[in-house]
Amino acid sequence: MSRITLTAASRVGCIRSNNEDMVLAYDKLVRSDVYRTEFMTENNDRFVIALADGMGGHNAGEVASAEALSNLKFFITDIPKGLSSGEFNEAMIEWLHSINQTIESKGRVNPALSDMGTTMVGVVYYNHKYYWMNCGDSRFYRLRDGHLKLISSDHSLSNARGEAKHSNIITNCIGAGCKNIYMDIFEFTDDVKPGDVYMLCSDGLNDMVSDSIIEQHMCDGDNANQLCEVAIRAGGYDNVSVCVFTIE
Repeated sequence: MSRITLTAASRVGCIRSNNEDMVLAYDKLVRSDVYRTEFMTENNDRFVIALADGMGGHNAGEVASAEALSNLKFFITDIPKGLSSGEFNEAMIEWLHSINQTIESKGRVNPALSDMGTTMVGVVYYNHKYYWMNCGDSRFYRLRDGHLKLISSDHSLSNARGEAKHSNIITNCIGAGCKNIYMDIFEFTDDVKPGDVYMLCSDGLNDMVSDSIIEQHMCDGDNANQLCEVAIRAGGYDNVSVCVFTIE
């Protein structure tokens, strides 16, 4: 039995007029808002915490991110009990291709939504096991003993080239005409340690603020909204969304 405590925030930033990001904070979809909750795994045989960074024309990105996270929430709720880790991974890959087709079909029906897409990074608790998953360049970090570590890998052109600086050209996402969509999925149950703090973020945070500065703020106990504010004070060129949570 564990207690999950989380904060989530999604902000527009200083340049853009609309927010294409969204956070699924356990029981609430968060966009242009802040949220805090805590709950026990004793009363939940499954849950999901995830973040999506939408892309596309006017309003299309926010449709894609909302569609992906809403669909994911219902999928995790309805997934059968007792799947093995391998079966769970297969189920998630099937979901990925299904939601990709859904978003692509909406774009074909409505030209205003053509080529819309979204990243997705998240953590799922299922059958007493923790999994993290990633499609795109939103990120999953862990703070342990005062040291921040990037757990996920960006599916981006800069990462494929081995470049340290992050670029906004992604090589994998849900929708947006991506032909060879894939998802990184890893179980990390045995690696959950007391005192660890986990963070999901859109690139609106890590493009504006270095990992060392993020580490400093997380060591100071900053919540999701405070981390968003750090990115906005640094220029806020993009929407910025963050979810910070602990597993105690």
